[in-house]
Amino acid sequence: MELRYVSADASADEITDAITREGAVVVEGLLADESVRRVRKELAPYLAAGRRGVDEFGGFSTKRIGALMARSPACRELALDPYILAACDQVLEPYCDGYQLHFTQAVQIGPGQGAQPLHRDRGVWGKYLNRSVETQFSTIWAIDDFRMDNGATQVVPGSHLWDASREPRSEEVAVATMRAGSVLLYNGSVLHGGGANRSESDRLGVLLHYCPSWLRQEENQYLSCPPEIARTLSPELRALMGYAKGGYVLGFFSPPVGPGEGPELVAPAVLFEDDDRPVAPAKSAAEVIRSSK
Repeated sequence: MELRYVSADASADEITDAITREGAVVVEGLLADESVRRVRKELAPYLAAGRRGVDEFGGFSTKRIGALMARSPACRELALDPYILAACDQVLEPYCDGYQLHFTQAVQIGPGQGAQPLHRDRGVWGKYLNRSVETQFSTIWAIDDFRMDNGATQVVPGSHLWDASREPRSEEVAVATMRAGSVLLYNGSVLHGGGANRSESDRLGVLLHYCPSWLRQEENQYLSCPPEIARTLSPELRALMGYAKGGYVLGFFSPPVGPGEGPELVAPAVLFEDDDRPVAPAKSAAEVIRSSK
């Protein structure tokens, strides 16, 4: 099975079909050149100061930078991209009432880095979730060209339907080559991994992943982007990060104040209210985002 490529005007139905059948799809030319430059410029100081990995999976010649919602306005726009969220709606919502931002990371694969072991992202939750439930909708935005020789992501199309113990043959592994501004979309069950960088230059991608609101996020968004920073962001992005209830009661909190000094059992949105008016029951992140479109 081959990796499917579609243009930026492909419908959400076409994206969903590709992910259902192959587990992944490349959308070509979704991000404008100016936006690519903004992402690169905003991440440059962090990557310059970043440290390389310390194990095979993380990559000994790879730099990984997180907290992108707190650090990069351009990456915030990627997280809320309407095209991406329309596809995320269709892929994840059969399994949840709403979804949230699961993981944000800039990954710069340096020269000499070997290929990352192929893996399924759903492994972060162990073996406790039945394969009939899809756990993740993932994006890898190409900020540099992804080439055969510089670490383009490897994907095994169709492997999301395999038995967990089956290993891919070499001819079943596809390489997601794509121009800067394109994006690889895939689910949490397909085998994939960073490729080997045999070139003399770095390869930069931005990873933004989404998961159902009832699962624990891989990146703790409330520590990566605490309330004092989240206050400066849009309500739509805050909701997507988890500063909203994921259902009727999922995700409420009680402010840790003295007797009678604050409300009880409230939605996270109360953190961003300027007065003590009653707060309406929170919508899920998906509902907040849809209402803003």
